[in-house]
Amino acid sequence: MPLKTLLLNPPSFENFDGGAGSRWPATREIESYWYPVWLAYPAGMLEGSRLLDAPPHYVSAEQTVEIAKDYEFLVLYTSTPGFPGDIRLAQRIKDGNPKIKIAFVGPHVTVLPEQSLRQCSAIDFVARKEFDYAVKEFAEGMPLEQILGISYRKNDSVAHNSDRPQIQDLDSLPHVTDIYVRDLEVRRYNVPFLLHPYVSLYTTRGCPAQCTFCLWPQTTSGHAWRKRSTDDVAREMAKAKEYWPYVKEYFFDDDTFNIQKARTVELCAKLKPLKLTWSCTSRVTTDFETLKAMREAGCRLLIVGYESGDAQILKNIKKGATLERARQFTKDAHKLGLVIHGDFILGLPGETRQTIENTIAFAKELDVETIQVSVAHAYPGTELYEFALKNNFMVSGNMVDEGGHQLAHIQYPGLPAEEILHSVHRFYDEYYFRPKAALRILKKAAFDRSERKRLYKEAKRFLQVRAMRNKLVKEKAAKKGSTGIQEQAEVHDPSPQEPVQV
Repeated sequence: MPLKTLLLNPPSFENFDGGAGSRWPATREIESYWYPVWLAYPAGMLEGSRLLDAPPHYVSAEQTVEIAKDYEFLVLYTSTPGFPGDIRLAQRIKDGNPKIKIAFVGPHVTVLPEQSLRQCSAIDFVARKEFDYAVKEFAEGMPLEQILGISYRKNDSVAHNSDRPQIQDLDSLPHVTDIYVRDLEVRRYNVPFLLHPYVSLYTTRGCPAQCTFCLWPQTTSGHAWRKRSTDDVAREMAKAKEYWPYVKEYFFDDDTFNIQKARTVELCAKLKPLKLTWSCTSRVTTDFETLKAMREAGCRLLIVGYESGDAQILKNIKKGATLERARQFTKDAHKLGLVIHGDFILGLPGETRQTIENTIAFAKELDVETIQVSVAHAYPGTELYEFALKNNFMVSGNMVDEGGHQLAHIQYPGLPAEEILHSVHRFYDEYYFRPKAALRILKKAAFDRSERKRLYKEAKRFLQVRAMRNKLVKEKAAKKGSTGIQEQAEVHDPSPQEPVQV
């Protein structure tokens, strides 16, 4: 028998989706919980294991410490914003169960393994990048010296074993839905733009795109695109339908689900007979024929990273897409009846007051169903991080405040961090308080009784966070003696600034 293993997405800030399934860790404007997909794979490899996803199941730190007393091995998925709290929790777990072995996994410890180990004596080792088999091998008794892809203490120094080759045969991995049905309550998971309840999983790993800000390909999954066979995906989806007949939507949370047309069309042909409603990530480079095949196979919604409405910023971040292509993609999707959730980021290299105005105007022009607006976060291990560090644009290492809400920690000449943060909620206001967008939400509430209660709760939460963020910006501006931020935001000053050279 392997070590009795607890795989943990740790308790954190309220509504903080910064754990094992989140691509942009922060406390959201509206409560969101993503599935701990990465942890589910090793959980499925180890007999007697348990996957504990603390945040959506409202398991406290105290309860986690008590649960961990029954285990011999703990695998904790950490993030950069959550790391300070996670190491405090790890120490409490070790104090309560001195014999337990603790491994940290996730992008933060992948990039900073030695620093992470030195910051917390309770951590026995960290597993870098894809950690599935490293965790399995340790639990089955393999000595640390022989496990690829880990870092650990050795005498007075830190030893870094050679990197583990990426997994090529993804069909050999367990089906995460087998672990979900065993250990998780799917009704606990909520994402505002997905139907409730929903279930998410991956059909591929890696992303060949070179976006400078994106955390996963640069730290964990890599740029090499690897795919499960379409037969394997179809088998898991058929099984999932039996597990949860009440689930309303399945979400394929791949880095880029439909990047290869032939594979997407083949998979759609095998999903179509299952008559499922599903959604996925998508790049704007996807053509009409592929979108049509997806729609006919049950696809409802696409998460699309538009990022910016400024052509130069798209070039700066190596997005590999143009504004013109984004417009055509959006028209194609709308023509087919596909819903779009658009992601935008403020504070990317080259950002000015004018480019922020360009992005807000571009979003209104696209007029997608829902949007998410984030401030640019420079995660260690990304090209954006190196750029911000090299040019002294990073004003703070803190990506979140004491409540886990996103903070702007990058600024540019003539564009202070506080103004970027303020522009986030101005973006939301200008987008959602338009008559067209407001009417769309009211229609949804009027004609969909099941969604009405959720929409009311989410609207209330959104306004609370909006007020909190506005207060935060004003307080920071007052401390700096900068009274112009609010005024600039109110008049929407379109005056150009000197662009940042990238």
